[in-house]
Amino acid sequence: MVLGLINAAWAAEEAHGAGGHGGGHAGGGLAIDPLHQFQIQRIVHLELFGLDFSFTNASLFMLIAVLLISLLLIYGMRERALVPGRLQSVVELSYEFVANMVRENTGREGMQYFPFIFSLFMFILFLNTIGLVPYSFTVTSHIIVTFALALMVFLFVIIVGFIKNGPGFLKLFVPSGVPVVMLPLITTLEVFSFFIRPISLSVRLFANMLAGHMMLQVFAAFVVGLGLLAGWAPLLFMVAFTGLELLVAFLQAFVFTVLTCIYLNDALHVHR
Repeated sequence: MVLGLINAAWAAEEAHGAGGHGGGHAGGGLAIDPLHQFQIQRIVHLELFGLDFSFTNASLFMLIAVLLISLLLIYGMRERALVPGRLQSVVELSYEFVANMVRENTGREGMQYFPFIFSLFMFILFLNTIGLVPYSFTVTSHIIVTFALALMVFLFVIIVGFIKNGPGFLKLFVPSGVPVVMLPLITTLEVFSFFIRPISLSVRLFANMLAGHMMLQVFAAFVVGLGLLAGWAPLLFMVAFTGLELLVAFLQAFVFTVLTCIYLNDALHVHR
């Protein structure tokens, strides 16, 4: 993985150097654009009714993530052995991990929404992890993707809240026991904090994935630019940082899913 990043940085530097002779960067120094890896590129151009429905590299890697998750779950559980093999153990551990998360944060009542939460966790986890593979694409480094996921969670919680509580769901914005004189201020703050959830949820995931991948690209460029003699220091840092990024990929999927459970608990148990 680390060597792949270095190769990618080397290829990018050579490409930039070849294009720089004609008029941009002629100094022969380090010429790596850490944002280049986040560019969305059309694979199949498609336009309908004046709208762009093109199949892009982001679409491709989201499809790859769905296929890999499906393969893991279907192939891993094909035998349903009493003594599980490696893949079956991974599937069962994933199931129990998310199931415990749902039970702890929403109670047993929230288990009816387990399929949605499990799918969300696996989808984000695979997108984050796939993005660490050299020459791949990090879908969750784009705010529009993370915001779409956060908005889906937000609308899901609202729908569940009104189905479960009816108009009583609005009590979420009026905490019990608050003095009447403080109600306008507290209610305003509660409404604001509720509607800010999609923004905070999406920005947290987007910013962590974007920053981590930019750091890896920058240090890969240092390894290429400094050469064999001096490049060992950033190379060692890259090895350690890649391990950290794997942990961050998991933690961000975990945090996103835990917050989804907490928001769902608000909808299921309004001020209980």
